[in-house]
Amino acid sequence: MRPVMRMLEDSLIDRIIEEAWDILCKIGIEIHNKEILQMLSDHGANVNLKYNHVVFKKDNIETALTSAPNQFSLYDVYGNEVVKLGGYNVNYTPGSAAINVLDHNSQKQRKPDTKDYIEYTKLMTKLDNIVSQSTAFIPADVDAKMSDSYRLFLSLLYGTKPVVTGAFTIEAFEIMKDLQLAIRSSEEELAAKPLTVFSCCPTSPVKWSDVTSQNLIDCAKYSIPVEYIAMPLAGFMAPVTLVGTLVQHTAETLSGLIISQLTNPGTPVLYGGSPAIFDIRYETTPMGAVETQMIDCAYNEIGKYLGLPTQAYIGLSDAKLLDAQAGLETTMGATLAAIAGINNISGPGMLDFESCISLEKLVLDNEICAMTKRLLKGIEPKDDFPVIPRIEELLREQHLLISEHTLKYINEEHYMPSPVIDRANRSRWIEEGGQTLGDRANTQVEKLLAEYKPNELNQDVKKSLVKLMETEADRCGMDKLPERIE
Repeated sequence: MRPVMRMLEDSLIDRIIEEAWDILCKIGIEIHNKEILQMLSDHGANVNLKYNHVVFKKDNIETALTSAPNQFSLYDVYGNEVVKLGGYNVNYTPGSAAINVLDHNSQKQRKPDTKDYIEYTKLMTKLDNIVSQSTAFIPADVDAKMSDSYRLFLSLLYGTKPVVTGAFTIEAFEIMKDLQLAIRSSEEELAAKPLTVFSCCPTSPVKWSDVTSQNLIDCAKYSIPVEYIAMPLAGFMAPVTLVGTLVQHTAETLSGLIISQLTNPGTPVLYGGSPAIFDIRYETTPMGAVETQMIDCAYNEIGKYLGLPTQAYIGLSDAKLLDAQAGLETTMGATLAAIAGINNISGPGMLDFESCISLEKLVLDNEICAMTKRLLKGIEPKDDFPVIPRIEELLREQHLLISEHTLKYINEEHYMPSPVIDRANRSRWIEEGGQTLGDRANTQVEKLLAEYKPNELNQDVKKSLVKLMETEADRCGMDKLPERIE
């Protein structure tokens, strides 16, 4: 039996949704995009162009919920289906858009560069329990105007997995779309086999900027999946109560759903977010707080109740190093998210309030993801009844190490982690060097990077990717792209 967790009763979900509809249909929201405001007006919403304000009609919400698909898949660079998003399927992807990396040798955070990003992408090809990659951090050796497209470029050039990404400017979308078309060859093929998910973020409380709302409609026009990343902060930019924050999150997310579905009915979407509580003592937004994790699991239930696949930034840590706090917060979040059935869990590798990525933490989190996947398989009998033959064999042989039953089921029943997880007795641990968790993780990083093999994309496709990126670099005032070490 698969373990499942619930945070909310259906009656409470109904009330939260009802209150969110009231926000949208009585108070309304700000949208700083004239094209979208005109579209909403054409669909019957009450629009005030002067104040960039819209009050929705219930029909707008009902239409959006009816047209949005309840599941969709992502495909790797070769066109193979590798991620199914919907139901209670659980998938992991690294956190996104960090500005620092944790350097293992110095144990200090620093600005990343192209070399760091390539190593990250190569490593991701070897982490089997994290099925998609993300544009995880921002290389500091390219112009900021092209940092979004450059990360996607490197992910596609060196990686194989689908990519969770996003654009922080309106101009970046065009090149990011063209990079995907270089892989898929046509708009129809890209729509049929999505390669990316774009994160699109409303601004709390209940507002969409010109950039993020434009990203929504740009993605919809090409049927590129989006995840709505509403970020209400309980006690600061949202009510202090978890229920109040859930109401606001629901309203902000549904507003994005309306924009996507009225632009192109059937656009694949993830009901997602990155809400948090606000710690008034430090003026921080702790992603590892239990209340933040509860909000994530609860809005996942609301998304499922509405018939939508879900996403959350959970399974990450606010710790600054790969320490006990990092393990505590990550494991708790990843486990709760898994048994709640969040479809796309964004978080592995992240530290320090979503601002830092650690490659060593990525390989540790890959093990955490594997353990949660084993948990989800639950416990079920496998030739266990009647038990007397097993016990008779045990009494006769005095062990079951090479029993036919053991050999048949051991790999299915027992997950065997990599050497990152220490299971040796103390004397053997000392004999093998007495490594810390961080050292073992670093050893595993180096091992997996040494085993990396380039993806098998056609060389003409790779040349097209490079040419597109060189043209973008020229547009942004760079003489050439940073040197890449293969």
